[in-house]
Amino acid sequence: MHTSPPSLRFACWMSLCFTTALVGCGGPLTTEDSSDVVDVGQASQALLSTNGLSTNGLSTNGLSTNGLSTNGLSTNGLSTNGLSTNGFSAWFTADPAVADMVMRYVVQCSLAAGKELAYQSPSTGAHYTWTGSLGLAPGWAGGAPATAAEQQVVSACLAAHANKYGVHVNISVLGRDAVGGTVPFTTGELSTYSEREACFFGNLFTGEGLFAANDGAYLDYDESTVRTCGLSSWSDTAACLPLTHVGACRYYCTLDTTRTYYTRCTYNGVAYRPVTTRMQPQDIYRCGDGVCQLTEKCGSSNTALSCAADCGACP
Repeated sequence: MHTSPPSLRFACWMSLCFTTALVGCGGPLTTEDSSDVVDVGQASQALLSTNGLSTNGLSTNGLSTNGLSTNGLSTNGLSTNGLSTNGFSAWFTADPAVADMVMRYVVQCSLAAGKELAYQSPSTGAHYTWTGSLGLAPGWAGGAPATAAEQQVVSACLAAHANKYGVHVNISVLGRDAVGGTVPFTTGELSTYSEREACFFGNLFTGEGLFAANDGAYLDYDESTVRTCGLSSWSDTAACLPLTHVGACRYYCTLDTTRTYYTRCTYNGVAYRPVTTRMQPQDIYRCGDGVCQLTEKCGSSNTALSCAADCGACP
């Protein structure tokens, strides 16, 4: 992977930086001094996630138009009180399939492992149960209004679990929860999920936007992945909206002292609490490996969008 010379990749990045008119491509990568870090050799439990939230789930049918605010969860908390409001019922009933998918990831991000949230639709009587995993928003999960830190880290987590294909791929989620606790991880997790992917940040609750940036190198011309919204090749990120790709994490974000994950990302003058993701090498595909992947198309070349070697010539 990433066989392009470093000088060429840097030149391509600089060209994109200026032509896309993104905010501040300059600025050094910094490391935060903090004692709140985890000993990767002693972490008790790795928290891995399976992403599959389609970007449609973050669109106007899901959350990008302040869905988490207008449906009552923002102020009523992620509890039975929050689910019992007329606002939540109206939002959920408008598109139950999308709402169920969104809530599955909201709960997975917000509640701790072993916790569940149940809901019965008053309009259809259907029962739903969503299971917690990462525990990023303990106060909100307990029924309190979402704090700014909880809004940010849950938004970042939802963005990290979205991909434009809506397919399931295992990822490693790293970072800190809303009260500063480190998401546990192990050396084995870092070894298995050896590809640095991206950092995600923003705020869905306030409408400030959702942002992603590369933590790993940009994909080569013949590479592709269903995780293109995070590990971008800059070729097809328009399909990731409302998630906006803004370049590289190092231009916006601060690393923890172990240089494993980012603790803060600043964009448009706003400091956000991000999440950092890693992925497995086999989830990055190369044209010519003999398999026509979901991300590859027929053609006459050896690029992902025209991969004759794997997908054949187009009719």
